[in-house]
Amino acid sequence: METKEKLIDDLITLSFAEDIGDGDHTTLSTIGPDAMGRQHLLVKEEGILAGVDIARRVFERFDPSLKMTVFIEDGAHVKPGDIAFVVEGPVRSLLQTERLMLNIMQRMSGIATVTAKYQELLAGLPCKVLDTRKTTPGMRILEKEAVRIGGGHNHRIGLFDMILIKDNHVDFAGGIPAAVAKAKAYCKEHGKDLKIEVEVRNEDEIRQAIEAGVDRIMLDNFTPARTADAVAIIRKNAPGVEIESSGGITIDTLRSYGEAGVDFISVGALTHSVKGLDLSFKAC
Repeated sequence: METKEKLIDDLITLSFAEDIGDGDHTTLSTIGPDAMGRQHLLVKEEGILAGVDIARRVFERFDPSLKMTVFIEDGAHVKPGDIAFVVEGPVRSLLQTERLMLNIMQRMSGIATVTAKYQELLAGLPCKVLDTRKTTPGMRILEKEAVRIGGGHNHRIGLFDMILIKDNHVDFAGGIPAAVAKAKAYCKEHGKDLKIEVEVRNEDEIRQAIEAGVDRIMLDNFTPARTADAVAIIRKNAPGVEIESSGGITIDTLRSYGEAGVDFISVGALTHSVKGLDLSFKAC
């Protein structure tokens, strides 16, 4: 697995190549090379700000002479009219970094804002909201960071940092006992210290997962009532096993799943269908 920093650097490199190509001909033809200016990031919608640190990396990567003065940090609650930061330097550089910075910050802030709403609905409960792998290709690290900034928690980053045996794995492997046994043998053989989670569809599979000795059980597409029954079984027979709810859970039903006693609720909507927060980068 590549480091987080390298993944972000690669994303920035690819994004500039995609956007600028062989040159921003509009800017190069209309703005002189010696022109200097300043722009500020204007908040136009209430929410949670995210991506300030990544914006700094965008500016520094493109032109180290750009000077960024930050007034509002990641994780802050913002409202229309707030100024998050000011950037000063060559106008050509300001114009060529504007869109990439905004694309990242609007996306991350939208995710952080939605995540905060979900986590707030679980106030007073020990349950945590998790993200999923339903992310924008290439932007997963940033989107999962936005979830964290919004008060949520990260599930596995990818296919490499946890074993999650889902229904298709179970069916192809010949059942839960066989799948878990194979996963444990694989970890031992390859020197991997990975948690093992199994997705279950009914009470029988819950008992199989408990007997197989997994670390976490995912209750897939259970109703809140079935979830409460499942939690009772797991807590009685395997009190140390973590419990996660997943599948079709909405902002309207989230609280009921938390009250059923699960430790985690994974929500794909945190990242796969989020509207960006309205921000703009204007001359000032």
